[in-house]
Amino acid sequence: MADTGTTASAVDARHRLRRSLGFRDLVVYGLLFIAPMAPVGVFGTLDATSHGAVALVYLVATVAMGFTAFSYAQMVRVVPRAGSVFAYARAGLGPAAGFVAGWMAMLDYVLIPAVAYLFSGIAMNALVPEVSRWVWTALAVVLTTLLNLWGVRAAARVGFLVLALEIVVLLVFVVSAVVVLVRDGAERGWLSPLSGDGTQGTFALSAVIGAVSVAVLSYLGFDAIATFAEEVTGGSAKVARALLFCLTLAGVLFVAQTYLVALLEPTTSARLARDPGRQGSAFYDAVDVSVGTWLHDLVAASKAVGAAFAALAGQAAAGRLLFAMGRDRRLPRALSRTDAGVPRVALLCAAVITLFAAGWAARRDDGLDKLVSVVDIGALTAFTLLHASVVGYFAVRRAGGPVSWWRHLLVPATGAATMIAVIVEASGAAQVVGAAWLAIGALILVAQRGRGETPG
Repeated sequence: MADTGTTASAVDARHRLRRSLGFRDLVVYGLLFIAPMAPVGVFGTLDATSHGAVALVYLVATVAMGFTAFSYAQMVRVVPRAGSVFAYARAGLGPAAGFVAGWMAMLDYVLIPAVAYLFSGIAMNALVPEVSRWVWTALAVVLTTLLNLWGVRAAARVGFLVLALEIVVLLVFVVSAVVVLVRDGAERGWLSPLSGDGTQGTFALSAVIGAVSVAVLSYLGFDAIATFAEEVTGGSAKVARALLFCLTLAGVLFVAQTYLVALLEPTTSARLARDPGRQGSAFYDAVDVSVGTWLHDLVAASKAVGAAFAALAGQAAAGRLLFAMGRDRRLPRALSRTDAGVPRVALLCAAVITLFAAGWAARRDDGLDKLVSVVDIGALTAFTLLHASVVGYFAVRRAGGPVSWWRHLLVPATGAATMIAVIVEASGAAQVVGAAWLAIGALILVAQRGRGETPG
């Protein structure tokens, strides 16, 4: 009997993660995944779409994503498992819904690193054109994969240094922008980032809401914090606090930087709307004109390095999702093997998938846009199932004690409605790919049931 117990304990240890993360580590992973200067690439698009009220867009988007963060906080306290939304939907809606949630979340967690790696390679190639972007991309994949294989704690320490660098660059931008505004004044009205610049008519709430459907995508990644629930010390309440803190801090950073750059922007929102080709570089163009090329280059370099470490956080989250689905026998069981508490098989699998996805995107002129749109659909669908899980777990199954009408019904219902609205606003191609991915998942689920497989 003693030998049997020892054997069982050893088997269990091979499928167990090591607890070594603190509150700061969780916030580091969340902010690395989001990126403190995420609005840089979409500023021009949001400015044109919202009629110049881009700071208001991010303020509304932060509130909208707050519903999702709150639902994550509710579920992580009662289901502190590595699978995140896969585990939550499984507990609140049943095993089949759990598989669907995890399957759709894979588009987010597995493909976001591919986007980040490719972006990092392109950005580094622009700074050092003598070295091919594929060399830079491969170096980023190898470096971050090795850090993740080393262990979640070691990766968090290095990630903290990179995040600190990104925050310093952001502070340099803020200080430089304030100096220019005090010295030369604003190009637009001081309240225009919150009310519109007036060049496309009067303030339009519909225009702001339309821009919000794009802006919420800047926050994708904060939810990765929940995937580390089995590796945090001090209980799942720490994960819930980190989720809410990370989203709030990101919202403050996003509103502040878009407010300042909107005041520096010499091009009106109407002109940006007429010339979509200027939208992608609008943030950099405003910095060039008002501050100087040196800040442009500093921000670009920071984004290049930051993208690689956003991929590190994404790869770590993807590994935990694959690990959890393998442990519950929804994916091959080998994915749930750990070595000294590190899910190395799952991490290597995630690294290979992201490298192939980046290669596919690089061979297409529209590859990056297609990849991003597919990622968005996966994340938004998973968020919708997250909100449904809160209702299912607390209000339907009554598994979490007394039901609170606002925490367990109003907030998740509002959050789900918001996510569905954003899905409806997504591109037709993204919706088709998302539906096809969902159909493949449904076929796998039917096949598993046909073989009589059940979660472990």
